[in-house]
Amino acid sequence: MTLAAATDLAVATNEHLASTSNTLIYSAMAVYTLAFFAYITEWIFGSRSKIGRTAAALTSAQKSRAPAVTVQQAGGTAVLERPKVVVRAAAGARDVPDGPGAHGGDEQGDLYGRIAVSLTVLAFLVELAGVVARAASVERAPWGNMYEFNITFSTVAVGVYLTLLALRKNVRWLGLFLITTVLLDLGIAVTVLYTASDQLVPALHSYWLYIHVSTAILCGAVFYVGAVATILYLFKDSYENKLANGGKPGSFATSFLERLPASASLDKFSYRVNAAVFPLWTFTIIAGAIWAGDAWGRYWGWDPKETWAFITWVAYACYLHARATAGWKGRKAAYLALIAFGCWLFNYYGVNIFVSGKHSYAGV
Repeated sequence: MTLAAATDLAVATNEHLASTSNTLIYSAMAVYTLAFFAYITEWIFGSRSKIGRTAAALTSAQKSRAPAVTVQQAGGTAVLERPKVVVRAAAGARDVPDGPGAHGGDEQGDLYGRIAVSLTVLAFLVELAGVVARAASVERAPWGNMYEFNITFSTVAVGVYLTLLALRKNVRWLGLFLITTVLLDLGIAVTVLYTASDQLVPALHSYWLYIHVSTAILCGAVFYVGAVATILYLFKDSYENKLANGGKPGSFATSFLERLPASASLDKFSYRVNAAVFPLWTFTIIAGAIWAGDAWGRYWGWDPKETWAFITWVAYACYLHARATAGWKGRKAAYLALIAFGCWLFNYYGVNIFVSGKHSYAGV
């Protein structure tokens, strides 16, 4: 085979792989859509099961109640109640049991929830295959532009969710919100951000691409999960406050929010995931600085991407510090967490689209 024929064959193979990648991404979107409707159905059936939710809440409350202590005394027996353990990490804490989940204790709702998870697993595998096919078509890591970053980011975000489920964490309530945003992310990727397969600019030809960008994607996926939990925490906290003050929330808010975990659980979950990934975000910035030193001869130049990465780091550091400070626990710290995630989003979308800098090679 001549060199020209081999080159033509390689080009044809890469084009076929790129076409296969596109087909797989669209197929994943179709399966994610089915999962979306299954999650919706789970919530609908759960809204019809008030008795199931109430029973689950009462069972949870009884399980969380500490047993009494029996003390033998001269001439009789005294029974002392253990002090109530407060799990909510905010001022004015109160002990509230977790809700039963989106299915609300309804068997059919639970069935649709399990179907939704199965469809999510299938869509994740199809999308992962699409990302791998894209990598094979360009013969490099599949995150050299915004389109590739988007499809990889959504894949990793779903992978984080499925990993938490595999670890038996109570996070199925996250499914509907996750799949909704994943569909939006992929929709933007295949319409606005799509970029044909191409080779990297010289500055990106480095093993640091695999280290720096992969950790940035993983951090963003985990930050996203924490942000969703934070938003739900704010809604659930307002709901619990209204009930505690004798108010009566609307029927829709009641049906939706009473099935979520308690505000204390949501607050704790968002704090743990953000705290767990913060050291990795620190490493991401350091790795980027080292890569900049290799590529451009300087470690830090206050390029817009570098600046906003640092702003994001400072914002999450402020959140973690506030979360550990008594006067800033609860809603105040939650607002900081959302501001921090907003900084991360702007660092990706805003800086890449609207701001020019040395990182502009990863264009739309």
